[in-house]
Amino acid sequence: MLQRLLTYLIVFTAGGAICALAQILVVKTKLTPARILVIFLVAGIIMQAVGLYERIHNVLRAGISVPIVGFGAALARGANQYAEQHGFIGAFAGGLAITAFGIGIAVVSSYIATLLFRAKSK
Repeated sequence: MLQRLLTYLIVFTAGGAICALAQILVVKTKLTPARILVIFLVAGIIMQAVGLYERIHNVLRAGISVPIVGFGAALARGANQYAEQHGFIGAFAGGLAITAFGIGIAVVSSYIATLLFRAKSK
């Protein structure tokens, strides 16, 4: 029980730290949210490429894999995996093949949200 609570605390703290870093970048810099998103995505790709992501993931678990950093690492992992199996063309298909389930869920969830709620322009 104590181990599970410690895991939750680590995951929550890691995810919160990533969100806090993004908020600091929004407030203190002139970076747009889209650029910050790309920075985090590329950070995940780089961490996966140099072998750092797995070590961090073993400690932080979902705290690092759920945010966009984890998506970037999954894209890189898939591209590398499929490139080894299928050659050069596999590098392009691999990232999408590995992340397709999550992308599909996001699209369906977004569609359901648009049916249930009405967006209002500012």
